[in-house]
Amino acid sequence: MAGTRESEIKAASASASSEPPTRVMMGVNESTIRGYPHASISSKGAFEWTLNKIIRNNFSGFKLLFLHVQVPDEDGFDEVDSIYASPEDFRRLKRRDRIRGHDLLEYFVKRCHEIGVACEAWIKRGDPKEVICHEVTRVQPDLLVVGSRGLGPFQRVFVGTVSEFCAKHAECPVVTIKRSAEETPQDPVDD
Repeated sequence: MAGTRESEIKAASASASSEPPTRVMMGVNESTIRGYPHASISSKGAFEWTLNKIIRNNFSGFKLLFLHVQVPDEDGFDEVDSIYASPEDFRRLKRRDRIRGHDLLEYFVKRCHEIGVACEAWIKRGDPKEVICHEVTRVQPDLLVVGSRGLGPFQRVFVGTVSEFCAKHAECPVVTIKRSAEETPQDPVDD
């Protein structure tokens, strides 16, 4: 009888390990205070919360999917005083943006590898809220985690919130993680 129970436990354990990992997508962005390649307070907070509250010690049971959306300026130029005189200038600009995005994602990927959590990371361009929802539809994660700056109603009107849009439109469960009060800068729009 004891051998049968032991066999059942081993079979259940083997079955659990053959299950695909839970895929958690995270929208991450750069710091508005420190700039590239530093991750925003909200992104770091959401990442740490995910590690501590969802993954815990079940590193093999999860796969984190990091998406960084680069927002092109309205006119396509990042710096007002830049002069672009040749096609090579624009190629350099595109390469710089790619490098900056990779540097940002490196923080999250490095940390995942240090603790043994499987991960993927990629960059898209466009309006963050729309791109994140589009990527959720394309990738079909089990869960989307986004950070929130915790803006008041007046600031939300002018700044808009990616987290609210994703909570309403993403085709998967969404967890929004607000910044802690100690981490909130003097101007809450900063991150």
